Amino acid sequence: MAETKATCPYCGVGCGVIIQHDGARVIEVRGDPAHPANFGRLCTKGSTLHFTARPESRLLYPSLRKARDLPRSRVSWDDALDAAAERFASVIKESGPDAVGFYLSGQLLTEDYYVFNKLVKGLIGTNNVDTNSRLCMSSAVAAYKQTLGADAPPCAYEDFDHTDCLLIAGANPAFAHPIAFRRIEAARAARPGMKMIVVDPRRTDTAASADLHLAILPGTDIWLFNAMLHVLIAEGRVNAPWIEAHTEGFDALREHLRAITPEVAAKVCGVPAEDILTAARWWGEAAAPLSLWCMGLNQSHHGTHNGTALIALSLALGKIGQPGCGPFSLTGQPNAMGGREVGGLSNLLSAHRDLANPEHRAEVAALWGVPSVPEKPGLSAIEMFEAVRAGKIRALWIACTNPAHSMPSQALIREAMEQCEFVVVQEAWGNTETAKYADLLLPARTWAEKEGTVTNTERRITHVNPAITAPGETRADWVIARDFALRLGHRLGHASTARLFDYPSAESVFQEHVESTRGRDLDITGLSYAVLDEHGPQQWPFPEGAQTGRVRLYADGKFASANGKARFVIPAEALTAESVDEAFPLRLTTGRLRDQWHGMSRTGKAARLYSHTDEASIDLHPVDLQRAGIDDGELIRVSSRRGSVILRARSAAEIRSGHAFVAMHWGRNLLSSSGANELTLNALDPFSKQPELKHAAIRIEKVELPCQALLMRSAVYADAANGLALERLAALEPWLRRFDYASASLAGREFPSVVLRIANATPIPPEWLEELDALMDLQGGQCLSYADTGRGISKRALIEEGLLTGLRLTGETAAAVWLKDLMVERSATDALRRWILAPLATPPVSGNSRGRIVCTCMNVSENEIRTAVAGGADFAKLQETLKCGTSCGSCVPEVRRLENSYVIALVP
Repeated sequence: MAETKATCPYCGVGCGVIIQHDGARVIEVRGDPAHPANFGRLCTKGSTLHFTARPESRLLYPSLRKARDLPRSRVSWDDALDAAAERFASVIKESGPDAVGFYLSGQLLTEDYYVFNKLVKGLIGTNNVDTNSRLCMSSAVAAYKQTLGADAPPCAYEDFDHTDCLLIAGANPAFAHPIAFRRIEAARAARPGMKMIVVDPRRTDTAASADLHLAILPGTDIWLFNAMLHVLIAEGRVNAPWIEAHTEGFDALREHLRAITPEVAAKVCGVPAEDILTAARWWGEAAAPLSLWCMGLNQSHHGTHNGTALIALSLALGKIGQPGCGPFSLTGQPNAMGGREVGGLSNLLSAHRDLANPEHRAEVAALWGVPSVPEKPGLSAIEMFEAVRAGKIRALWIACTNPAHSMPSQALIREAMEQCEFVVVQEAWGNTETAKYADLLLPARTWAEKEGTVTNTERRITHVNPAITAPGETRADWVIARDFALRLGHRLGHASTARLFDYPSAESVFQEHVESTRGRDLDITGLSYAVLDEHGPQQWPFPEGAQTGRVRLYADGKFASANGKARFVIPAEALTAESVDEAFPLRLTTGRLRDQWHGMSRTGKAARLYSHTDEASIDLHPVDLQRAGIDDGELIRVSSRRGSVILRARSAAEIRSGHAFVAMHWGRNLLSSSGANELTLNALDPFSKQPELKHAAIRIEKVELPCQALLMRSAVYADAANGLALERLAALEPWLRRFDYASASLAGREFPSVVLRIANATPIPPEWLEELDALMDLQGGQCLSYADTGRGISKRALIEEGLLTGLRLTGETAAAVWLKDLMVERSATDALRRWILAPLATPPVSGNSRGRIVCTCMNVSENEIRTAVAGGADFAKLQETLKCGTSCGSCVPEVRRLENSYVIALVP
């Protein structure tokens, strides 16, 4: 066994991990106690990384489709890259460099990003290179630049330990950044006087933990922040001398805010004016106020001004650059920051240089050794796919991201990729929704196989080391970009291509990136792989000669603007891009689940990560369900102005009446539709070009799907269980869209079961059932079976070595819940064998269903916690007896809610 240090590939917290491996396989993962981002802690997702590092669905060799109506076939790397170079060169010569586009990912390493950026802007001569960070962080980038002068979060995680008032807006770190939230919980426990305000339309686990929850209407954040600043000004709490010395634009903003009183904002935001006053006073009285924000502010058609209005609250007090103070944007992806540092967005250049600045373009051209860098801004993510759909971009390269799941208005995205002349997809996994559209599929290395650097939310750079030998013919992403560049440059007649892309190693790329930062706000000329290895992860700036990175920025009151001053911005008090009306009366919000990540191409391989939420659903207030005549758990049709999906309704008192919530993780690999993004819209922020993925107007209606079925299959022996479950899960994907509704998932732990739920308006054809039986290995005389053809009921059950390992219920699924438990818990079937095919909603023996799993690490269910609480157990006793919350801690907020035995409902 060996151990290698790396980072978690999920959120922007940037947790350090120690990978235990044998050189070929990842055996186990634990938190790195020496890493300053997490000090050894990992959330449910990070702590289960070794369960996802499996060979199933890995891409191992290149494959090429020689004609659109033909399947792809295996080719060599030389043939693959030659084909790509020929097609791209042909398009560039015929239609110009702007006829090609590159769409990258915040999960790439900084070195990957750097080479792609140089390939597109330096060699090809277009700025059409953008990233999925456009979907999550570009509004924060624009807000920082408009106010502080540069895209540089000025805070650090240690500020959680020093703040007196923490304002969290549009973020649910209890789910999306759990390790950061563990630190917030610890800070509050150590400093009981610390106030926490949460701004969120839903009563999330983060909001439920707050001292004050402002459940504003979606899209009204600017009104709230402006009213808070109005109070600060009216009550004389602003720092006038500091504002005068270090900022500009305050007088104009103050005049703009005169009429935006708490009473006015209360009517717009839908919260009491008294709560707005309380929030403003807590903020104004705090010695060290700190704000956090994420997608709830960024993913809006006025996301930039959401950010500038929030930043203004810190500037008005002069509370920035000091311990516990400042505006702190939470990064969504593991290396969105690194991508921004090398100019990975279509309107940026390396080291925070501006594309619109001719001096900056000249500096980059000189560094790269090219005549010039194109002046025309490139297309942002949404614009790029619109150009593909319009035929303006003829060749598209997609690396390490899944737009056929993550983009809004999914019907338009599918249309764009279907008609694009040549699509290259560079991926580690062959079963993503986007991979299906690839004319050329290139196998990339992934987590635990790559070397490079990542930058987390607090500007901390970590050297990532490869732990295991990469499988098959996979290559590092920067190597693929380099090798393609060498071929393309030759075909375009660029004689200096070999010199431009003379990168023998990842470290050589990093060294050039380091040099590009010299003298810039993010100067890291004092860093190298050796320094990072010897001294650990470091924050930037870290200029040559420094001994350590800078923890906080702007402590001296000097900002990164031309005149050294921060700027107050007058925001547009817009609302959501799409209003509700009689046809679409509900406000949809989207977000994340605790135990899943993005499109589930990685987390979806770990069965235990489905335990907390195992099926796509829509959360609705009980009043709205009652008005629509819908029962909790029923399937309903959810429609927006762009499309419709069928989802399971979930009664949720923590959401306001008139609102709805859908998690963004489920797509066409696990669902009969594209899920949330079939409904979302692509309205853009004018400054950041970020789409409004958070909000949409919808309607709900009952849908009659009387023909229902449930199929489950597990394995008898542990050594085969994971592989068989993942193979069957992948095989089910083509079946999902045969039915009006279908959902696939995993269940269990060491012995995963694959689960398929089906609902149809018409009877399921018998031949389909036979094919599904064969796929799930539910054929033959060893299966118990029952059929009532007159009523359309048929059932099968497979019992092996006293365990239920296979099940199909068709036409009558009342027993599905307890039979699922029986299989997942691997309980003996002796006493229940005669009842397995009976229409019983509850088991005749062995008690009730365990219910939803709350603590994934220790496998503790909601019903077990409620029973213990009813017996008088407090939180400490729950931890002692059930062990919930004693491992990663991700379940702690929910366990504490259950300890209180109620959820505070939002007023309808």
